[in-house]
Amino acid sequence: MRHPVSRLRTRLLAVGLALAASALVPPGSAGAADQYEWAALGDSYTAGGFVGDPQPALGDPSRDGCDRTTNAYPDVVDRELAEFPPGRPVQLTNVSCGNATIADIATARQTPISPVQPPADGWPAVDPQIQRADLGNQTDVVTIGVGGNSLPFGGMLLKCLEQGVAGKSCRDYYTNPPEGEESIQDKLARVQDEYIEMLARVHQAAPNAKVLTVGYPAVLPQEASACNRASLTELGPITHADIDWLRDEVLVPLNNTIQRVTSFFGDRYINVYSSSVGHDACQPAGTKWIEGICGDAADYWPASLPGTLLNCGPIGKHITLVHPNAAGHANTAAHVERGIRIALLER
Repeated sequence: MRHPVSRLRTRLLAVGLALAASALVPPGSAGAADQYEWAALGDSYTAGGFVGDPQPALGDPSRDGCDRTTNAYPDVVDRELAEFPPGRPVQLTNVSCGNATIADIATARQTPISPVQPPADGWPAVDPQIQRADLGNQTDVVTIGVGGNSLPFGGMLLKCLEQGVAGKSCRDYYTNPPEGEESIQDKLARVQDEYIEMLARVHQAAPNAKVLTVGYPAVLPQEASACNRASLTELGPITHADIDWLRDEVLVPLNNTIQRVTSFFGDRYINVYSSSVGHDACQPAGTKWIEGICGDAADYWPASLPGTLLNCGPIGKHITLVHPNAAGHANTAAHVERGIRIALLER
């Protein structure tokens, strides 16, 4: 849950910006169709996965396998903007999708992999997110939270688990990779190139929009020794040295890459890392904003990961694979809401 003081500050900012924005809207100019258009693009850190109720609801024929949820930050921000409109109503179009890569934002058709009530023949592929969001001249704001799956961070995390069980180092694996595997330096360089192309295409599709990119939170502790290697509700058997390496040489450089490319385009980067330090996956329940390998999730979310031996059922948990919980999304929402209000005020 958002800290009361933080929430109060956000509310005060919301009211102040709403009043300022209202003063800039000419009298009589607002109408039923006079609204801001906001498109939310991104991966599971945007979609939510297991946080809140599924959107669309379970059983709805329009479900697409992307695992968007009601307590993910786009919906949290949407409710705040509805309560305190920034001069005009804001219409959210949220097409974020779990497991999305950078390419899936602008150029590639993605095949969703939701484990929740999939069709017998699997989920059908969906169009690139800029197409699904119908970006155009009318789009006012675009938020984008993507990049991790293009490394892929989740795959690297599973490799670190595997190496930890075997008493090996994934840092060594990715620093001096076997044939056919990219080094971490090559991965980050490729991600930078892909991010540049993606942002260029977003601007081409929505030439009048303010673009905000959203970085990743502090999913890993500042000191790896804080992690209990026997606990799957944290980071499991990943070695402390590898946790430090994943933080300093993978996650932080990924955020730096996103911020650097964002600045190059003159867009706004939303830093959620700094505010989330101390709320990582190795913190106790109630403090952590990131669930561990296994964690708390809504009942519809599975306990095991298909195709692997990971099963959180015996400890009464769900397979959460180091993703934000509701408190983590609330923190991101506070920063994104502020960024959107400022962006709209600058229009």
